[in-house]
Amino acid sequence: MKLLYAAASPFVRKVRVVAAECGLDDRIELISTAAGPGIADDALKAINPLAKLPTLVREDGPALFDSRTICRYLDDLAQGGLYPDGSLWEVLTLEALGDGICDAAVLMVYEARFRSGEEQSESWVEAQWARVSRSLEALDSVWTSHLAGPLDIGHIAIACALEYIDFRHPDRNWRAAHPSLVDWHAGIKDRPSMQDTSPGG
Repeated sequence: MKLLYAAASPFVRKVRVVAAECGLDDRIELISTAAGPGIADDALKAINPLAKLPTLVREDGPALFDSRTICRYLDDLAQGGLYPDGSLWEVLTLEALGDGICDAAVLMVYEARFRSGEEQSESWVEAQWARVSRSLEALDSVWTSHLAGPLDIGHIAIACALEYIDFRHPDRNWRAAHPSLVDWHAGIKDRPSMQDTSPGG
C-alpha cells in the first residue's frame, strides 16, 4: 500500500497512528505529496478527484480517501479493535469531534497562508477558534469517562487534534483552561505511534 501524505497534516497523522497501532506501518510506503487550496500533484488528482490528503493506494481496489475511511479500512484489515461494537457510536462521534477541531484549526492556517492581508477576516478566524473552544469544553464536560477507557479511534483523533493546535496555534494556550485534558494527553503522547508521527516530522 502507498499513502500519499503531507507530514504536517493532522488527518494524515491520524492515519499513520492507526497504521502503527494496528501493526501495519511497515506495509505502507509513504509518498510525500503537495496538496492545499489550489495546489495538488497530478498524481493525487488522478486517483482522488477531491485532490486531498490523505489518500491510500491499494493493490486490490480503487484508492481510498478521507482519513475516517482509511482508518476504518486499516483497522478492519488488521482487526485492530479501534472501533469497539459496544461503544461504536460514541467512538465515531468522538472521532468526528477530533476531526472537526482539526478542520477549524487548519482553516485558521489557510486564512493566514492563502489570503492576502487585506482579505483576511479576524472575525472569521475567531469563529473557527470558537468551534475549537466549544469542542474542548465538550471534551471536559461530556467525554471524560470515555477518554479514560481503552484506546480507540476517538482517542487517536483527539490526541492528534490537540497536538495540531500545539503545532500551529501555540499562542492559543488551550492547556490553561483544560487541566484534565492536559493530564489525559500526558498519558497518550508518549505512545510510540504518537512519538513517531509528530507534526512536521
